[in-house]
Amino acid sequence: MAEEEPKETQERAKPAPQARSKADDNVVFVGQKPVMSYVLACLTLLNSGTNKVVVKARGRAIPRAVDTIEVLRRSFARGLQLENTRLGTEEVERTGGQKSRVSAIETAVIKP
Repeated sequence: MAEEEPKETQERAKPAPQARSKADDNVVFVGQKPVMSYVLACLTLLNSGTNKVVVKARGRAIPRAVDTIEVLRRSFARGLQLENTRLGTEEVERTGGQKSRVSAIETAVIKP
């Protein structure tokens, strides 16, 4: 008869679920989808009662994030204000273990 592993060992093998903070609920991460997808995501957050939406992007997605904010401000949600914009560089590990630096932008838009 094979012995079972102690319960402690079995529990340690499972990955712990990552806790999401309330601040992460109003973040839109911009990637490769069309601009209108991100505009719709921002509008959905703003219409659900959130007064502040943070738009984040890295690398080649930065122009798409800027376009998202401009379309949102000029066409759909007039009167939105930019609260702050942070520019930076993040270090990303590529395939093969190489590390490279990627530009990043984070912009907060608030509804007055």
